[in-house]
Amino acid sequence: MRHETRKIIHFHRQSFNSGIVAKKQTLFSYSSKSVTFFFAFAIIVFGIAGCSKKPAENNAGRGKKSGPVSVEVKVVQPELLLNMVSSTGTVLPNEKAEIRPEISGRIVKILFEEGATVPKDKLLVKMNDSDLQAQLKRNEAQGILLSNDEFQKRKLLELKAISQDEYDAAKSLLLVNQADKQLLQAQIAKTEIYAPFTGKIGLRAVSVGNYVASNTLIATIQQLDPIKIEFDIPEKYSSYIQPGLEISFGTDVSDSTFAAKVYAVESAITTDTRTLKVRALCPNRSGLLKPGSFARVNMILEKFPDALKVPSEAVVTVLDGNSVFICKNGKALAVPVSTGIRTDSEIQITQGISAGDSLIVTGLLQLTNGSPVLVKNK
Repeated sequence: MRHETRKIIHFHRQSFNSGIVAKKQTLFSYSSKSVTFFFAFAIIVFGIAGCSKKPAENNAGRGKKSGPVSVEVKVVQPELLLNMVSSTGTVLPNEKAEIRPEISGRIVKILFEEGATVPKDKLLVKMNDSDLQAQLKRNEAQGILLSNDEFQKRKLLELKAISQDEYDAAKSLLLVNQADKQLLQAQIAKTEIYAPFTGKIGLRAVSVGNYVASNTLIATIQQLDPIKIEFDIPEKYSSYIQPGLEISFGTDVSDSTFAAKVYAVESAITTDTRTLKVRALCPNRSGLLKPGSFARVNMILEKFPDALKVPSEAVVTVLDGNSVFICKNGKALAVPVSTGIRTDSEIQITQGISAGDSLIVTGLLQLTNGSPVLVKNK
């Protein structure tokens, strides 16, 4: 019985072990199939990718061998070129003065109207001078006595009736009296204020009866015809600016353009801004231009009647300078050029191209030296 039982147990163990071995073999079989399937799938994928890459490369190759580049050209012709510079400035009066008294006193007369134009040497303001006039009369009376005394002593000196010292004392008193008279007359003159030039009076700050101290502002007078334009130009243009240079300018006051001529140039460059201060004169008979107005100034520094100028976008910057493309025999030819004056939209070409050349102005990014081109101008 025990022997049979052992056989049965042994049989089950063998069966169990056989099952485990069978399962391992089955799993290994599945794993082998999976690996085989993976490699097969990878081969298919890379094969498809390789097939798709070749057409792409072929297409790229075809792109490199595409037809000529469509461009537009401009036939270069000599034209007038103006070397212009622009600036901003301020309108100034030709002359300006502040009406201020030299002495303190009470205003007794104001002889001008606000905003009126007055001629040169017109009496504008009269201050009280009654005390000075009284002193002047007293001085004149004393002067008569002193003059008579000096005359008598001079006659006596000729007769040797008096000494030289006595005569000198009388003469000295007369001279002092005359000096006092001149001082009083100068003080009286300061009580009257005259127009220094023909100009327009502004608004007054005082009234008749006001007591004012010396240097109190009464009003301002300005000469408005002609009128000045003051502006600054960059240092590099300073050699072009000479008296007599014509300029044009505009203001916000009017849509008109005004002409002026440079009459003075500052003697030195302003170090803070590296600019040169310039002034020009402009007629202003209509009085349209007002001091303090903003001015937009333009001036022509040079004129080139037969200049070769091209659009700015046609010039290509390269490592050793600038170049342009010209169309010759159906191909784009890169030509190195030297440039001159530049404006907002054009550049002067001084060397490299000639009148009659067909300058390529579009499609430049697609061009290389020798590229075939197809001209399609608008």
